[in-house]
Amino acid sequence: MLQCGMDLWHITRNRWIPKPRLRVHRIGMVLVFFAIAFLFCYQYEWFLKRSPISADKMASLIQEYWPEEIKTNFRSNLSLSPLATATEFAPAQPTGLRNTVGAHPNNSTRSPTSIQFRFIINEADKCQKDHPFLILLVPSEPSLVQARQVIRQTWGNERLVPGIRIVRIFLLGITTQPESKLQQDIFEESRQYHDIVQHEYLDSYRNLTIKTLMGLNWVATFCPNTTYVMKADCDMFVNTEYLIHYLLKPDQPPRHIYFTGHLIDAGPDRDNSSKWYMPPEIYPDRRYPTFCSGTGYVFSGDLAAKIFAVSFSVKKLHLEDVYVALCLKALNVTPEAPPRKSDFNHWHIPFSICHYSRLITSHGFQPDELLKHWSIFQQGKGNCVSME
Repeated sequence: MLQCGMDLWHITRNRWIPKPRLRVHRIGMVLVFFAIAFLFCYQYEWFLKRSPISADKMASLIQEYWPEEIKTNFRSNLSLSPLATATEFAPAQPTGLRNTVGAHPNNSTRSPTSIQFRFIINEADKCQKDHPFLILLVPSEPSLVQARQVIRQTWGNERLVPGIRIVRIFLLGITTQPESKLQQDIFEESRQYHDIVQHEYLDSYRNLTIKTLMGLNWVATFCPNTTYVMKADCDMFVNTEYLIHYLLKPDQPPRHIYFTGHLIDAGPDRDNSSKWYMPPEIYPDRRYPTFCSGTGYVFSGDLAAKIFAVSFSVKKLHLEDVYVALCLKALNVTPEAPPRKSDFNHWHIPFSICHYSRLITSHGFQPDELLKHWSIFQQGKGNCVSME
């Protein structure tokens, strides 16, 4: 037993003293432990932002972020945008047409923000050759393949109006399964049509505000000199020719700081069973600022960067059209009424060729219905009264 003990200890003046070799090993282990701890703490933020995260976890983080942010009302006094958090917790980009882009170059023609947004799919060169007269921003769920195809064939046709440069962009988020076959199909769709911009945020109704802000950021970054922008939903009928010749009038000087659509003066819906429910703790005021229905509105290209920039100081709401109005209010911009109240419609207008030849939008179209009525409209519109 003494021999065994002497391998680890030696006796000096009746005291048990560790051998120097073992003391050095212990000191080395302590130093290694502190080195590992220091490196972990120092690299924690890097690790958090770059380590992969499951799609389910990412989805829950993004879904939970908006309500929590709204309830706290930025009590932390940090001017953080939900866009930053949504992208921060996004999973590693899937393989395909990804194009990681910094949306905040110091170039004055680019978007004035200090936060980067990652693109899964981007069309950064869409406006390099010449400046478009009109950009059509169309929010679309990833699964709405047929709706996108019909829009390409109808009111979103980039060659619809001779002599007028139109750019069509579908805005997409991601599903809870970003590596699914659907995502691969979207990559193929993008390769074929070059009209999809997809960001790393969960595509959901409550994230429509994020989707719109991403669209504005894209315009301000890659098409800053566009004359006009129209944001229109996927289930709309848009009389693009009438919009251009009757409202926007390319033969006249372009408007600046201009925003129009179907104007709505309303207060918050306090019915908690409603799709548009707005809790008083989130928005306590009795009235919203006058806003344009999110189904379809038009604005001058110079407003894209301004709305996006001011959004970093405006309390976030999940109702996209109301939120855009709050941004306009912060900019001291008042939406203008269109020439006729019937120009923009956020409900479904009974179809007739001559009636549709004198409106800009009608709501609530399924893809097959849109394709059918568009064909009838194109064949018969020449028999109606000419455009004003």
